Amino acid sequence: MLGDLLDGAWQSIVFGIVGVALMAAGFLLVDLLTPGKLRELIWVRRNGNAALLLAANQVGIAGIVFTAILTSYSSFTKGLASTVVFGLVGLLVMALAFLVLDLLTPGKLGDVIAAEQPHPAARVSAATHFGAALIVCACIA
Repeated sequence: MLGDLLDGAWQSIVFGIVGVALMAAGFLLVDLLTPGKLRELIWVRRNGNAALLLAANQVGIAGIVFTAILTSYSSFTKGLASTVVFGLVGLLVMALAFLVLDLLTPGKLGDVIAAEQPHPAARVSAATHFGAALIVCACIA
């Protein structure tokens, strides 16, 4: 009983670390796709467009990690590996969705996200990021 509890706690810590690492990778991805630095845009300049896109990305990655863990293999190692793989796939799909949306719309989407004034395209971009994550979640299940 205590051994199962400790195993579960240890696995939670490991999955948590992987989830946080994937969310950090999501932060870096959004930072790469948008002009300027997210730290500056969001925390100093209080840019709502960038904050919305990053929030959608972070919730999307968390959803992918959640789904991967929830549907995980009975083997801890396989479950952890699938979480990492699907997390990375999710990041790639979200980046692809951003780039496709950028191609389909006028101007540069990154510039819109970095703009000081609120822009409806930020909501569309956030929904695209989150939608891409949901697609990956469905593929896991």
